[in-house]
Amino acid sequence: VLLVRNRKEFSALGSKCPHYGAPLSKGVLRGERLRCPWHGACFNIRTGDIEEYPSLDCISCFKVTVEDGKVFVTAKKKVLTSPAVDEHEQLLGLASLAGVAALVCAETLRQEGFTGRIVMATRERHVPYDKSRLSKEMDLKAEDVYLRKPEFLNAQGIELWTEKEAVAVDFQKQKVRFVDGSSQKYHQLLIATGSHSSFLKVPGADLQNVCVLQTPEDSSRISKLATGKNLVIIGASFIGTRLDKNSRVPAPARDRNGTSLQPGAAAELPACVLAGYSCFYSSTAWNFLMNTQTSPFQMLQNKGVKFHMKSELCELKGKDGKVTEAVLANGEKLPADVVVVGIGSAPNSSFLKGTSIARDSKGAILVDLHMQTNIPNVFAAGDVVSFPVALLSGDRSSIHHQQVAEAHGHFAALNMLKKEKELQTIPFFWTTLFGKSIRYAGCGKGYTDTVVKGSLEQQKFLIFYIRDGLVTAAASLNCDPMVSLIAEVLYLGKQISKEEAE
Repeated sequence: VLLVRNRKEFSALGSKCPHYGAPLSKGVLRGERLRCPWHGACFNIRTGDIEEYPSLDCISCFKVTVEDGKVFVTAKKKVLTSPAVDEHEQLLGLASLAGVAALVCAETLRQEGFTGRIVMATRERHVPYDKSRLSKEMDLKAEDVYLRKPEFLNAQGIELWTEKEAVAVDFQKQKVRFVDGSSQKYHQLLIATGSHSSFLKVPGADLQNVCVLQTPEDSSRISKLATGKNLVIIGASFIGTRLDKNSRVPAPARDRNGTSLQPGAAAELPACVLAGYSCFYSSTAWNFLMNTQTSPFQMLQNKGVKFHMKSELCELKGKDGKVTEAVLANGEKLPADVVVVGIGSAPNSSFLKGTSIARDSKGAILVDLHMQTNIPNVFAAGDVVSFPVALLSGDRSSIHHQQVAEAHGHFAALNMLKKEKELQTIPFFWTTLFGKSIRYAGCGKGYTDTVVKGSLEQQKFLIFYIRDGLVTAAASLNCDPMVSLIAEVLYLGKQISKEEAE
């Protein structure tokens, strides 16, 4: 039990974050909001309700009494020994194209009292799952990363249609058509189809053992193929930064000039790193964190990771249909039994071509702060959208991360119910690198300066990203809960000047 005093009032609540068990006693308390030190989830200390994702569950609250200067907490032993769960019930005439944003949308609708039919349709064979774990624990079964069990969805009255890919939407008739020829009418629609890995466009890209990491099956396959083999990672995706020693695949990033740094394998494996391209939003953090003078870069090198700076992949060569070699533009040849491609991503919105829904030049669906598209009764959320970002003075951006997608789904649900709530969230990213925590919060896009606190040599530091004289983002290595604290300040709408950061 965590006992919290806010001014003269005491609150007692569960001591661990329901997301991944972080000790909330090490978090950040501002008013009635308690923020997790690891991944930025926020909870109301009076009610235990979620106020910021990525946690899907609220935390338990307990009765507190004060007598003769002593504080007493009353709780049932069963509640103390079980994880917190959201006990709200019932949610839509919605045909939702499912991801984590759709899951949160559905749950929020039920929590807000919606009792109509909800359908979640996904081309995947699984319920929505935690994709961040695919690169951390690559030997897990798909069921181990489910965000909700099928039984939970059934109990909430949420229909899940798996392997049901949407191929067209008729917005006039309010109907979604699926790949199997069937269709479904809707009253309100959430499009949360996510994104897909960009395709490699070089000779040999279609060889066997050239992989992307998107599903639990991809994760298991890469783990099996790469063990004891020559592995090359192409590109600068954030996914690679989360591949830990268990997967035997290390971490990609970018240098300060935008050149990607791609490690290829862990210490005991032959390793190669290729240049590539990244569209991942938080790459500004890695611009500094992965500069050759900083400790994360050195940590990777110390583990035997080899980097090829400012290089481009020219061709993949193979034998008997399987990849054997990666050829760089400078002529260098790298042995490659397995190639993992992480060169950015693109929104899954091609099925909307020819419709009147507004999209940007990259195919991202344009939404406002209510997650509303230009089509009545049609909302969109997650990786597939471009939305106004407060920290960018309202400029649009696409942010591909679970926490942001969850926030999108939550606000989409509220506005489906006509509650007129504008999106309010601070993007929060996280990973670990050889046991060291890396956190990033805010929107560093377009930053012009940085302020560094702490020691690069001691592998403990905090970086502020400055735009127009103000902090718009922060990143840290082994400095919890500083990024959570900064995220909370930014969430409250307060400004941090460069001078204050220094």
